[in-house]
Amino acid sequence: MKLNSEDRKFLTLAIETATNNIKDRGGPFGAVVVSQGRIISHAGNRVVADHDPTAHAEVEAIRMASAAMGTHDLSSCVIYSSCEPCPMCLGAIYWAGIKRIVYASDRYQAAASGFNDEMIYMELALEREKRSLTMDHGMKDEGDGVFRQWNDFPGKVLY
Repeated sequence: MKLNSEDRKFLTLAIETATNNIKDRGGPFGAVVVSQGRIISHAGNRVVADHDPTAHAEVEAIRMASAAMGTHDLSSCVIYSSCEPCPMCLGAIYWAGIKRIVYASDRYQAAASGFNDEMIYMELALEREKRSLTMDHGMKDEGDGVFRQWNDFPGKVLY
């Protein structure tokens, strides 16, 4: 796909963020959240530096953008990433309501550099019982009770 000049500008920032992040004890990933042509946030991967397995660049940039915009709804935003987002980051992007991702490198290059998340993609496609992660299901009535309370709560905000 041919990118326009604005996309190239923001994707360049994501790539520069990833490059600089390596020097700052971070992983080789960077992300930028943009709304209506304006940069809201940009972040690098901080997994090792922050001892946080969820501190991927896209998640960090989403957290920062949500705080800056004062909302969990980032549907007016585009996210630019130096690499194709992993399954966790894709989940965060969907939950944030972002409708467009522009990325540079892909998950296969990331895998060649030691960041292989293909197993997660494959596991997600399996039935729960066939996954390598054991999932024990119990106390269903009690858990369902929380949702009954939520359904009746007049002040709820859906997301």
